[in-house]
Amino acid sequence: MRQILARTASFEERTFTPGERADAHQRRDPSERFAARFAAKEAVMKALGLGLGAFGFHDVETTLLPSGAPQLVLRNRADELAREAGVVRWHLTMTHTETMAIAMVVAEGSPPSSSS
Repeated sequence: MRQILARTASFEERTFTPGERADAHQRRDPSERFAARFAAKEAVMKALGLGLGAFGFHDVETTLLPSGAPQLVLRNRADELAREAGVVRWHLTMTHTETMAIAMVVAEGSPPSSSS
């Protein structure tokens, strides 16, 4: 992530919401936070059975509750796809080090019933 941010000036703004950028820049090395948030956005796509490009990166935002726990906010196409898939609640955990970032997302709900 450090290399991507250094190499592509527009990547940060295209990929992360203003809130995510503000949060990351409160840290000495924002690239670690950006990496974890990118992993979370990708994990949402995977939880929905989709790949990169299914919706815009700004359609999924990671925020922090007052307790410090991370949460997901879905908007626009990401929210539509989640509702269509029957998702009613999201669970998120993220962690990062200098060289690695991981996010795990669980989509809770039940798939819409299909008519035969």
